[in-house]
Amino acid sequence: MAHTVLTLQQYKQQAHKIVAVTAWDYLLAQILDQAGVDLILVGDSLGMVALGYETTLPVTLTEMIHHAKAVRRGVKQAFLVCDLPFLSYQVNPELALHNAGQILKETGVQAVKLEGGYPTLLPTVQRLVQAGIPVMGHVGLLPQAVHRLGGYRQQGKTTEAAAEVFHQAFALQEAGIFALLLEHIPGELARDITQKLTIPTIGIGAGTDCDGQILVTADLLGLTAQPPPFAPPYANLRQQITQAVADYSQTVRGQA
Repeated sequence: MAHTVLTLQQYKQQAHKIVAVTAWDYLLAQILDQAGVDLILVGDSLGMVALGYETTLPVTLTEMIHHAKAVRRGVKQAFLVCDLPFLSYQVNPELALHNAGQILKETGVQAVKLEGGYPTLLPTVQRLVQAGIPVMGHVGLLPQAVHRLGGYRQQGKTTEAAAEVFHQAFALQEAGIFALLLEHIPGELARDITQKLTIPTIGIGAGTDCDGQILVTADLLGLTAQPPPFAPPYANLRQQITQAVADYSQTVRGQA
């Protein structure tokens, strides 16, 4: 059966680890879904791995909808989430509701994800949830705040910073999120948050004690030239594809 919000919540209660990955097109989504992953995120990381941007900031709502539509066509079983891109939800709750609703209506995804747990964002989360839109939270390293953070640095390392991440996690749960992504924070902090929250946590660079793990699929498959240190590749497709194309080229040129 297809995964739902209830499936993911039951997995936490059963101590059943959640397997999550990202996707940005039909073919990849179909392969990932058939491999049996639990959750697929159409992340705004597609701006870097599929569109060639240097950060996620330039990604537009139109681009997210375009890619989410393609991914949806390839997914039959996994729970499908789409990122809200930069400035599509930060202005005010009503604009966020309009944009999140547009994503659900046009793409068929089941939930949206947004970054941050600062106080002014909480009414936005509540507004979306009240309208019937499942929301996944995201704390720790926030790629949309890369310039404010001074790069893709681990967050929550000091006592004060850890307390802030901890507070944001609980505030987001209170606002109604169904799951929380913990990115690039110390494993001990991620463990403490996971043990205290009643909703599932999904980690990336946050240790092994979260309720699940997510990787950018391009990093997982070894397609990224320089993956982050917390995302060791499980294959080396970049090299294999390069070699396959080189072999093909040699065959064609040998036919002259």
